[in-house]
Amino acid sequence: MTPPRRVTPRTPSRHELPEIDEAGLAAARCADRLLAAARTLGSARWEAFLAPLPDRLRDGPPVELRAAARRGRAAFGAKDSIADVLPWEDAMAFRDALDRLLRLLLRHEAAQR
Repeated sequence: MTPPRRVTPRTPSRHELPEIDEAGLAAARCADRLLAAARTLGSARWEAFLAPLPDRLRDGPPVELRAAARRGRAAFGAKDSIADVLPWEDAMAFRDALDRLLRLLLRHEAAQR
């Protein structure tokens, strides 16, 4: 007798969640702009911090988007903020894009319960 098979819930592909996909792509575009600014200004610290984020936000599966967005959001600390070093407008656009992505992810996860 064969043991019963476990059924694991299928997580949707990123293209099946168009709102979340677009929010991730928007955040990736903002991260690209900030990364270019960090390179131009010679800010090695923020360049190293931002380097993995555009690809993670652009190509990561939905289950990894939350971690990437939270990592990006961590750049906006009370004492040390990316907005203090890089162009303020780009930093605020990045923060807003990350917040939108996190809200959409939370809404999707709540709807799954």
